[in-house]
Formats: sequence, C-alpha cells, structure tokens
Amino acid sequence: MRVLSFVVALLATGVLAASASATPIVDTGVPSIPEHTGSAVAKNPVKNPTKPDQNPFMTANPNSNIHNDTWMTDVYNRKGPLGENLQTDSYGYPSSLCGSITFDSQGRIITSCPSIPFPPQLRIIDPDTMAPIDTLDMPTAPNPPNTPAYQNFTGGGYFFLDNKDKIWAATKTDHIYRVGFGDDGDTLTVERDYDLTGVLDADTERITSALPDYDGRIWFVSKANAKIGTLDRKTGDLKVIQLDDDEEIENSFSVDSKGVYIVSNKRMYKLKANKNDKPKILWQQKYPNSGIVKPSQVDAGSGTTPTNLDGGYVAITDNADPMNVVVYRTKTNLKKNQHRVVCKVPVFKQGASATENSLMGTKRSLIVENNYGYQDPFGPNSGAVTEPGFARVDIDKDGKGCTKKWTNKDVRAPTVVPKMSTKTGLIYTYARPEDPLNEGYFWTAIDYRTGETAWSQYAGSGPLFNNNYAGLALGPDGTAYLGVIGGIVALRDGN
Repeated sequence: MRVLSFVVALLATGVLAASASATPIVDTGVPSIPEHTGSAVAKNPVKNPTKPDQNPFMTANPNSNIHNDTWMTDVYNRKGPLGENLQTDSYGYPSSLCGSITFDSQGRIITSCPSIPFPPQLRIIDPDTMAPIDTLDMPTAPNPPNTPAYQNFTGGGYFFLDNKDKIWAATKTDHIYRVGFGDDGDTLTVERDYDLTGVLDADTERITSALPDYDGRIWFVSKANAKIGTLDRKTGDLKVIQLDDDEEIENSFSVDSKGVYIVSNKRMYKLKANKNDKPKILWQQKYPNSGIVKPSQVDAGSGTTPTNLDGGYVAITDNADPMNVVVYRTKTNLKKNQHRVVCKVPVFKQGASATENSLMGTKRSLIVENNYGYQDPFGPNSGAVTEPGFARVDIDKDGKGCTKKWTNKDVRAPTVVPKMSTKTGLIYTYARPEDPLNEGYFWTAIDYRTGETAWSQYAGSGPLFNNNYAGLALGPDGTAYLGVIGGIVALRDGN
C-alpha cells in the first residue's frame, strides 16, 4: 500500500490540498533517460475523417463522455499539441483519480473521480488553472467481492453529459444521478435521483455505465451477472434482461441510430429496445478467448468498449493469445454469403498482448494499445513497465477483410485511454518507458500514418503520476489533460 500511504502522508502535510492557486503534484524522482525526445511536427490533418452521428440526447461531439461520442471513437476533430516548446503543468487534489474527463458548453472540465480511499466525487474544473470550481461527493459503498480496488470502475467510472449540459452519473449504491450546475451555473446540484435497486443487487450488481439511445432512453449495464436495462427518464420505469450466468460487462458500450453495442466477457451483442422499451438482442457473436486474465485485465474477456465506424462496422479486441482486433458488420440482417465477422487480426506478441482500453477509430482505421503487464499501483510491483506496442489495423476498401498497416514496438503505455487528433494527425498517449533508476511518466505522440514516435515529454515521476486506467482528453484549445493518482496533469504547446 505504498501509494496510498504516500497520498495520506501528503494530505497530512497539506501538499495535495486544493487551493485558489495551483499546487503542483510532487515529483519524487529525476529520470535517468532524456526528458524530451523527438521534435515538433507540422499539422498533417487526416482527410475525410469519421464524423460520428450526433446523439441528440448528448452534448455536442466530442465532449460527451470518456470516449468522446456514442460511437466511442476516442478521436477529436480538433487540434492537440504539436510538440513546439512543450509546457507541462499539474494540479494536486486530495481526492483523485479523475478517470473520465469531458468539457461542458463553456469549455470547463467536467470530471468524475472514483478514488481511494475517498468517496467518488464529481468536479467542475477551470481548464486554465485546473483549480476546482465546485465538487460534489457521491454515495460510496464497499467494493463488490473479489474486486481489486484499483480496477473498480463501477458506480462513477463512466458518466456522460447530456444535450442540456446535465451530468448523468451512476453511484456505487445503484442509483443514477442527474446533476446540474445550480442557479449560479457553478454549483453541482442533484436534480433527480433514479433508484435502480429494485432491479440490481447493490452488493454485487454495480452499474458499469449508462448512456442514452437516439430515442432518449437511458441504457445501463451491470458488471456482475451482466444485466442490461433501460430507464425511462420521465417516469423512472425500468426494463431489464440478463445474459448468461457466467457473463459480466466491465466496459462501457457504444450507441448509433440503429442500436446499442455491448461486449461481455464472452460475446459481442447488438440490441435495440422493443415496443415496450425492453432490451432485445438483435444478434450475438462469441469471440476467441484464451480464458486467461492477463496482467492488466479486469477479467478474462475483451477489455474494450466497442468502437463504431462509418460503413456499418463495430470493433473490439478479443482475449485470444495473441490478441486480435475483431471487426463486425453492424447490420442486423446480412446479405447472402455475407459474414458477421469481417476480420480477426492478431496484434502484438504471443504471451504479451492485452488491452483494457477502447480502440481509436476513424475512416477505416482502428488503433490499438498494448497494456500487458500493468500491476496494482498499490502493490509491491507498482510502476512496473509494461509490454510495448501500438498497432493500426485498416478495414479493406471492399469490406472483405482487414490489413495491419503498422506496429510501433517502442512505446510502453501502461493503461491510458489514448486519443487521436485528426487536425494534427497524431495519436496521444502517456508512456512509462524503461528506466532502471526511476518510475517516470512521459506524454508521447505517435504519427497516425507511419506509426513512428514523433516526440515525448517528461510529465513526472513516482506513483502520484500514475494514471491507472484514466482517459486522456484534448480540450477545446488543444491542451491535453489526464487524471493521475495525485491530481490532473496537462500538456500544451508553448508560445
């Protein structure tokens, strides 16, 4: 528990206390490798990038949830840092980790921080200073049985902003809160409380994620026992189905105008609500599974939230060895001689491939990150380096297969949800390179077209700079933000 003890000690000294001016996260080491590598790049926009449909019940893309939109593309059609005179910054918080970062219509950071050992907390954050504008403690409860604390994403790990800038967040007590900003626009206020305990066991069946479909129903999933339900936001009525007894759902899900796409630890599903608002399975498909909970994985199954692409495709990674990128056709009724699975493309090495993060997707391209080898940040092997790897897989133009375009074998990104900017042509990640003397973390950019590492910039050292599955985000002005155990870190181009 060295990280937890360290956080408590810093709290006692006031180092992590939030204040009117930024209190940087304490950097506990000096890297023995260069603090900056590579050089600035010129903008190289991606032509005709995917532009996901706008879910009418969510805030404007790409600001609505951890994966940017309900296609879960993890892609921004706005700029990110190019590497010019890079400036790093951080702000220490007494209750982190802020895993999901979104932006409201004013450009403010809206985040959920399901932390240890504190209650989960919603926050409004000033994007310039990273100081909190307001916070709201959410209900808490003990972790479900056999759930490692550092991998408990239920009850607040995921949330979304709706089309009226309201926050919809699940609690650890199986409620869903709709939270507004109060009469002054700056005060987090619970406006409605939906109680789901009538259909979920609060001790075991925690809500993993909740999202609206294009008709306004709120869909939700539970991790244990793999329950899938709909909530009528006006009446509070609930309709629920349950998958097989040995299934669980530990990721979020994607939504398009034709349905909802959910992956369990066994199968990939497309669903839609019937005339009574009850979830109905339109198709399902088993995927290859080694049955092994690989290092960094939450369970023996896919670690991805499904990602939708133009042309009627949805993609995940499976749990084979080596892991595959798997692409499915979304259409419910396929043409004669057409198969549900477009391709299964192996990525990374056998015995060293796993991911717990959604694929990035634009045009016909999918980018996957390797997380194999990540360790408990509160355990004795905290800070261990992971296996390297990023790869890009493209769906062939004829839709009859896929091709692996490149593999980056250098970047080691333990757990970050990476993001891509189609304005810069760069993939942004948060790396933990090999350093025999230090646990150092580095902002890193990869060229979308070639897979080459463009540049890296030192962020900080020690467990407080570990992001532990948190998602990177690009703000409206191009600043990159990331929640870490000690607070929030930021990266921007200098003047």
